[in-house]
Amino acid sequence: MPIDHRLSPEHEELRRTVEAFAHDVVAPKIGEYWEHHEFPYEIVREMGRMGLFGLPFPEEYGGMGGDYFALCLALEELARVDSSVAITLEAGVSLGAMPIFLYGTEEQKRTWLPGLCSGETLGAFGLTEPGGGSDAGASRTTARLDEATGEWVINGTKCFITNSGTDITALVTVTAVTGRKEDGRPEISSIIVPSGTPGFSVAAPYSKVGWNASDTRELSFADCRVPAANLLGAEGRGYAQFLRILDEGRIAISALATGLAQGCVDESVAYARTREAFGRPIGANQAIQFKLADMEMRAHMARVAWRDAASRLVLGEPFKKEAAIAKLYSSEVAVDNAREATQIHGGYGFMNEYPVARMWRDSKILEIGEGTSEVQRMLIARELGFAS
Repeated sequence: MPIDHRLSPEHEELRRTVEAFAHDVVAPKIGEYWEHHEFPYEIVREMGRMGLFGLPFPEEYGGMGGDYFALCLALEELARVDSSVAITLEAGVSLGAMPIFLYGTEEQKRTWLPGLCSGETLGAFGLTEPGGGSDAGASRTTARLDEATGEWVINGTKCFITNSGTDITALVTVTAVTGRKEDGRPEISSIIVPSGTPGFSVAAPYSKVGWNASDTRELSFADCRVPAANLLGAEGRGYAQFLRILDEGRIAISALATGLAQGCVDESVAYARTREAFGRPIGANQAIQFKLADMEMRAHMARVAWRDAASRLVLGEPFKKEAAIAKLYSSEVAVDNAREATQIHGGYGFMNEYPVARMWRDSKILEIGEGTSEVQRMLIARELGFAS
C-alpha cells in the first residue's frame, strides 16, 4: 500500500486560506512597509483575526486547537510573498507565546496567552546578548531575588530581539543568570518582563539588511524589578527551556525559508514567461529552464525536510536532528534560490520594486538566526555520535 504524503483536508484548507491571504492582502501592501522600514500593524491585526497567532494552542487559552505543523504551513505560505510578515508570526508564536504555554503556571497562561493567541498583543524572547551570539549559555544578564520585596532585580542587555518594541508588545521572556552551580557554571532562569516595567528600556529599531518590515531591537535592563511570580518554569531551568524552544523554532524557520525559496520560483517562472529577449521569452532558453528546475527541486526537498521534522514533533517523537537538518538545508536553499531569482530577473532583480530583490536581502539572515549553519552542522554531528 503506498504511503500518502498529502496534507489532511483540514491542513490543506488552512494552506489555501493563508495562500489567498498572502496574495490578496499582504502582497499589494508589504512593499511600501518594507521600503519605509515600517511595522505592518494592519496586516498583523488581520492575521490575528484569522487566528494565525493561536494556531498551535488549545481553545481554552484562546487558541485554534491546531498543531505546530499547521503553524509551519501558514509560515511557508506567508514567506512565499514576504518574510517580514512571516517572521513576525513565527517569533510571536514560537518565541513569544510558546514558552509560556510549555512552561508557564496556569495563572501565567491565563494572563498572557489569550492576548498573544488573538494577535492583539505580541511576546518576545530575550536570549541573545551582544557578547554571546551562538554561545547563548554565556549569559551576562543577571537576576537577583530581593527577599525583602519578593522581586527579581534584572540587569543586562539583549540584542537582535524580534517583536520587542512594537506598540502591541506585551512582554519579553528574558534569560538571566540567577545563581551558580556547584561546578561554577551559571544557573540560568527565564523571567517574564512586561512591557513598560521601570528599568526596562527598548532601543530604536535596528537598520537592517532585510526583514525591514519586522521589529528588531536591543533591550536593556537596569535594576528592572518584576514579581518573583514572573519566574517561568523552575529556577535554573532556563537554559534547558530555550534549547527546546530553539529546536521547535528551527522547524518553523525551515518552513519560512522554504516559503522564500518557493516564492523565488513563483516570481521567476512568471518573469521568464513574459520577459522577452532576442525575440522570444527568456523561459524558452534551456539555461533559464535548468535554473528554474534546480530552484524547484531545492524548494521541494526543503519542504520534505521541514514536514518530516514537524510530523515527528507533532507525534511526540525525537526531532532534534531532523530539525537541524531541515533548518540547515532550507536556509541555504533559500539563499541559493534568491541569488538565482535575482540573476534571472537581471537588472530588474536589483530593483526593490520587484519581490525577488526583497527576497534576496531577506534570505541571508536565515543562515544565521535561531542557530547558524555552523551550529546546525555541529548539532547533526553530535546526533551522529561525535563530540564537539
